[in-house]
Amino acid sequence: MLDFREAVLTHVKSKEVNGLKKVLNEASALEIIQIMDEMSNEELVLAYRLLNKDLALEVFEGLDQNDQQKLVSSLTERDAIAVFNELAPDDRVRLLDELPAGVAKRMIASLNREDRDEINLLMGFEPETAGRWMTPDFVRLPSDWTAGHALVQLRTFAKSKETIYTMFVTNQHRKLKGVLSLRELLIADEDTLIGDLMDTEFASFTTDTDQEEVAKAMQTLELLAAPIVDKEGRLVGIVTIDDAMDILQDEATEDILNSAGLANVDVTSSETTRSATLIDGSLPKIWKARIPFLIITMVAGFLAAGVMDQFEEILESVAIVAIFIPIIMDMGGTIGTQSSTIFTRGMLLGHIKLTSIWKHVAKEVLIGISLGVIIGAVTGTIAYFWTGNMDLAMALGFALAATMTLAAFLGFVVPYFLMKMNLDQATGTGPLITSIKDISGLFIYFGLIAVFFGTLTPDYEMTGAYVLKDDIHYFIDFEAETATVVEIDGCEVDFADCGVYIPAEIEIGGEDFEVIK
Repeated sequence: MLDFREAVLTHVKSKEVNGLKKVLNEASALEIIQIMDEMSNEELVLAYRLLNKDLALEVFEGLDQNDQQKLVSSLTERDAIAVFNELAPDDRVRLLDELPAGVAKRMIASLNREDRDEINLLMGFEPETAGRWMTPDFVRLPSDWTAGHALVQLRTFAKSKETIYTMFVTNQHRKLKGVLSLRELLIADEDTLIGDLMDTEFASFTTDTDQEEVAKAMQTLELLAAPIVDKEGRLVGIVTIDDAMDILQDEATEDILNSAGLANVDVTSSETTRSATLIDGSLPKIWKARIPFLIITMVAGFLAAGVMDQFEEILESVAIVAIFIPIIMDMGGTIGTQSSTIFTRGMLLGHIKLTSIWKHVAKEVLIGISLGVIIGAVTGTIAYFWTGNMDLAMALGFALAATMTLAAFLGFVVPYFLMKMNLDQATGTGPLITSIKDISGLFIYFGLIAVFFGTLTPDYEMTGAYVLKDDIHYFIDFEAETATVVEIDGCEVDFADCGVYIPAEIEIGGEDFEVIK
């Protein structure tokens, strides 16, 4: 016997509508939502149309906003309006934010006056605030009711409320006075006043509170619902735990996109829509998100090449220097990525507070120094046993320590300043850290190479060099600036051993000579 997934996909591919309808309506909403993730747009619409009314609504509410948008756009206007009218007020707002303006206006116009006023109220709050996420469908109990009377009333309106597990107590002016759990109400004596049962120590938020602050507080305090009040303290709505989870997921996705340099997507879109755009969107939209930061990286690559060009003579004179360039680049990139990821996660989970940002930066720099010293010492030791050149090993070790410390610093500071400058939707942390680190790392490495190889004490004074010009060997007398033809066949000339920097070419009397090392 086929399992549910195989049965659905088999019926979809063979277009057996009756069989598909039977299988879908015998399944749970969760099973249907999971299988719909594997369907194309056309298959998604077909499957949804075959669901009975109650199951269809449950499935629609469980779909992500991108799939909801695709469904509404594909359904007839009559069917779309029917689905829209069954949604909770906060879910309607979330869907309206994703629909084209013309479709959204028709959806709102289809509501009765009371529901339309609710939607207009919620849409009037700023995006990403508690007011925009709250629902006005909550259980409000007057403080002078008895527990018995509250239970009777609860049975009459419980079905129309978003949640009944947390109830909110107000006075006659609707000002929030306390909270009450369903459990406490059920076990209370029938004659006990609600005002005596309620918990007066509670967390509340205003309509303009940032959505992430509300979600994090609910996570920390383990709240099923958070009360939202206006500036006068009147209860106007609640944010439920399912919405808080959506907010945290969106914020986490946004942070990941920003740190990867992929955040240049329409700022009015939800993070789910952003992800869909980057995966299923048109080429122009994908180009818009990705090309700007690739250009930044490309420009930085040219600048890094320019740095190497400035130290061309060192590369030609001490060729083995080039072997260790990838280590400098890779180690700096790795620690920069680690630091920026730690910063992003710390901000998301509330472990890093912007009020004490420099304390966190200082600690990360110290960590960068310690890691740099350890990795630099190990790498320098390996380089010494590989090349036998202590000066090169020391230059490499110090360069790694400095580059890794800089990368750790950038991993915290770059995303922090982007946030302060409100550039999180237009600039990627990753490309900037990589670009700055690569250019600076090369400067540090080649600078140290020049310092170590330029301050060595030669074993003897160098007064000339053997050179090659037009297949003729010459001896250049540096003091007399003369060139003498010499026979050096079989003669070993290795000026690198004397530890003195020798240029690749020497110009004497307007003539360029290649130095033989």
